[in-house]
Amino acid sequence: MTHTVEKIGGTCMSRATELVDALFLHDADAIYNRVFVVSAFGGITNKLLEHKKTGSPGIYARFAVDDSGAGWVDALRDTADSMCATHAGILTHDGDRERADAFVRDRMEGARACMLDLQRLGSYGHFRIDQQMMTLRELLSGMGEAHSAFVTTLLLQRNGVNARFVDLSGWRDEGNPSLAERLTQAMAGIDLSAELPIVTGYAQCSEGLMREYDRGYSEVVFAHLAAQTAAAEAIIHKEFHLSSADPKIVGVDAVRKIGRTSYDVADQLSNLGMEAIHPNAARVLRRADVPLRVKHAFEPDDPGTLIGPEGGEANRVEMVTGLPVQGFEVHEPDMVGVKGYDATILSALTRHNLWIVSKQSNANTITHYINGSLKALRRAEQEVQKAYPNAEISTRALAMVAVIGSDLSEVLVLSRGLQALETAGLRPLAAQQGLRRIEVQFLLPRDQMDTAIKALHDALVTEGESKQTSKAKSKRDAQLRAA
Repeated sequence: MTHTVEKIGGTCMSRATELVDALFLHDADAIYNRVFVVSAFGGITNKLLEHKKTGSPGIYARFAVDDSGAGWVDALRDTADSMCATHAGILTHDGDRERADAFVRDRMEGARACMLDLQRLGSYGHFRIDQQMMTLRELLSGMGEAHSAFVTTLLLQRNGVNARFVDLSGWRDEGNPSLAERLTQAMAGIDLSAELPIVTGYAQCSEGLMREYDRGYSEVVFAHLAAQTAAAEAIIHKEFHLSSADPKIVGVDAVRKIGRTSYDVADQLSNLGMEAIHPNAARVLRRADVPLRVKHAFEPDDPGTLIGPEGGEANRVEMVTGLPVQGFEVHEPDMVGVKGYDATILSALTRHNLWIVSKQSNANTITHYINGSLKALRRAEQEVQKAYPNAEISTRALAMVAVIGSDLSEVLVLSRGLQALETAGLRPLAAQQGLRRIEVQFLLPRDQMDTAIKALHDALVTEGESKQTSKAKSKRDAQLRAA
C-alpha cells in the first residue's frame, strides 16, 4: 500500500476544528494510509522559547538571561495557561479537555523540575549550566509539538477516527537514539491501513535537531519520515497556496498558483526567506526521490503545487519576491590579481552568523548581499577592516527583488524587467542573472521593494500569462483554418 506523509504548520493547527472536515475527513474512503506530522499550535513555540520575529522572551529566554530569577517561572505558568486555553477552544468534550489539561500539567511540572535542578546546580561554581542549555531548549521546544499532536489525536478519536498519538519528543526516555532509530521505533507496529498516526514535529535524537536546524526542525523530521518510510508523496499543508507573489503586494486577483515547479526553485525561495520547505528537508526528499506537494489546507480538492524533478513549465516566471538585505561592499585597489580577499571576507561573515543571499565581484571590489543583524555586520566589518586597513568598506540598506522560474532561458527577464522598472519610475542600483537561468535579481533602494515587486509581477506574470493565452488561441485558430 502506498502512503503519504503530510505536515501541518502552526497557523493551520490553530484552526484544528476546521481541519477535521477539510483535511482529515474530507474523503471518507481515504482517511488512512496517511501520516500527519504536526507543528505546535500558533504562538506556543514563541512562548516556550522566544518570539521568532520580535525576540520577546519566552520561558527559555528568560531562564537563559537570569536562571536564578523567578521570571521564567511566571512565563512557564503563563504558557501552560495559554496551552490549556488553546485546546479548550478545540476540544468540545469535558473528558478530552481534562486529559489534555493533565497532559500539559505533567509536561510543565517535568520541565519545571528540570529547570529548578539546573538552577540549583548553577549555584555551585563547579557546575556550568550553559553546557545544558541546548538540551533545555530542545526539551521545551518539543513540548509544543507534543501538546498539539496529543490534542489532535483526542479530537480525531472523538470524531470516529482511529488516530494514534506518536510522540518522538523522548519524554522521560532514558535512551538517546539517532533520528533514524527514533523514527523506526515510533512507526513499528503501526498499521497505516487502519490507523492514522499523528506525529510530533520535534524528535529527540542524538543529532540534536535544534543545534543544527533551530526552529526549522519540524520540516526536517517530516522529510526524514517521508524518505525513511518510502512515502509516495510528501505534502505540506499551508493556509495559502504557493503563489506567484505576495497577494498583499500585488493583489489577491493578480496572483497565480504556481502549480508545478522544481526543487531548484524551492531552494531559491528558501535563500530569499520565503520557505516552501526548509532547504535541508528539501535535500532529504530530493535524494530519496520523494515528490513534494504544497497544498492549501482548507481547499482539499485543489491539487496545490507539485515540487519534483520534472520541474515547472519552461519559459514561465513562477514567482516574484523580495527580501530586505544589506549590501556589504569591500573596495581595495590592491585586490586585483591577489588571492585571499574573498576567503577572508567570507570567513568573517560566517563567523558572525550572517546569511549570504548573493554576491558580486570585479577586479577590485567584492559585494555581498547579506540577511542578518546590522550589529553582527558591523562586527564583521571591523574584522575585515583590521585585515585590510586600506580597504574602503561600506554598508547600504537595499532591497533584493528576485524573479524566479524553473527555466527562464527564453523569457528575457533581465531586459524586460529593467524596462518594467523604468516604466514604473524605478532605477535599479544593480542587476544580475546566473547562467542556469533560474533567477534574476534586481537591487533597489529599500523603500522601493513592494513597488518593484508589483511592477515586475505585472510585466512578467500577469502580462506574460495574457500573451501566452493569446498565442495559444492564435495557434488553435490557425489549426482550425488549416483543417
